[in-house]
Amino acid sequence: MHTTHPPLRPALVILMSVATGLAVACNYYAQPLLATIATTFQLSINQAGFIVTTAQLGYAAGLLLLVPLGDMLERRSLIVIMTLLAAGGLVITALSPSLSFMLLGTVLTGLFSVVAQILVPLAATLAAPEQRGKIVGTVMSGLLLGILLARTVAGALAEFGGWRSVYWTASGLMVLMALALWRGLPRYQPSVSLNYPQLLISIFSLYKQNRVIRTRAMIGCLAFANFSVLWTSMAFLLSAAPWHYSEGQIGLLGLVGAAGALAARQAGTLADKGKARLTTSIGLLIMLASWGATALGAHSLLALIVGILLLDLAVQGVHITNQSVIYRHKPDARNRLTAGYMTSYFIGGALGSLISASAFHLAGWPGVCGAGAVMTLLNLLVWLRGWRAEKSGES
Repeated sequence: MHTTHPPLRPALVILMSVATGLAVACNYYAQPLLATIATTFQLSINQAGFIVTTAQLGYAAGLLLLVPLGDMLERRSLIVIMTLLAAGGLVITALSPSLSFMLLGTVLTGLFSVVAQILVPLAATLAAPEQRGKIVGTVMSGLLLGILLARTVAGALAEFGGWRSVYWTASGLMVLMALALWRGLPRYQPSVSLNYPQLLISIFSLYKQNRVIRTRAMIGCLAFANFSVLWTSMAFLLSAAPWHYSEGQIGLLGLVGAAGALAARQAGTLADKGKARLTTSIGLLIMLASWGATALGAHSLLALIVGILLLDLAVQGVHITNQSVIYRHKPDARNRLTAGYMTSYFIGGALGSLISASAFHLAGWPGVCGAGAVMTLLNLLVWLRGWRAEKSGES
């Protein structure tokens, strides 16, 4: 039986949003620091880019192996334990004497910071049905703000205390958040009677049986690949001529992306009103347009800012819509639906990071923008088929 819980108060929604953002930020502190970390460990651009890829792959593994536990175990305890373990991974990274140790800390942090993806379906479960899209949008805005502001915070801290200070600070914040979540979250025991192997197998069954969910997972995968293509190579572009920006200056561009993320919150409300297909179509078209502006960013800071704003608005709007759509299916399986969707999402992020570093190495900033535009065109083709399925109510 489900444990009874009080209504979802605004203060608790804010706590869950902040916790989600803080957890997922752990995977992105490295991005504005890549040039500095590469110098510390004497790495090439491709090797430095692999740090980001490792974080994404660790996160994808956690999504597949740990998030489904939210449908089986008491969620408050699970959330607190995973938050503390993510803090431990950050400590290993802060102490790293070599790239191998840094990758170990990075993968552990990525593995356990998927606690963010247990908080999101918990918020959907605790929310009233008529507010579910809005509340999911608010919590997901916290997630994307965490990704984007991680760059700003990391850049600023690195300017004053070096790149290791970023990871020490983040680990302390995660411990404090674990305490706040223990005090603030209600206990919630799911009623699913599956054992762990059955739980994992059921993820694939859920996606095999539902074409709409499969389509949404692929759209999310390609959208987040776009996001990673842009942000992975940003530090390489802006730290070189003609910009020669510092980590702090590079990190400030995360504020531009944060503005786009906040502007996308309305997508959840529109999804509650049955306009999910509209927000998806508009979001993907904005995503394609963003690469035109971003391509000019090699020589124009204003064009780069416009491109960042449009891309982050589009990615967040599409993502919130995807989450709202999949949460209408199988309420008792929301963690497993999240696991499948977000595994696809962050595999896209990892591939985007890898492609971005390689594209920059081979063809510079034009190569990065070309790769992003091609991915968006592919996503539009995926959505063209999916739109027809959703319009006809096909599963």
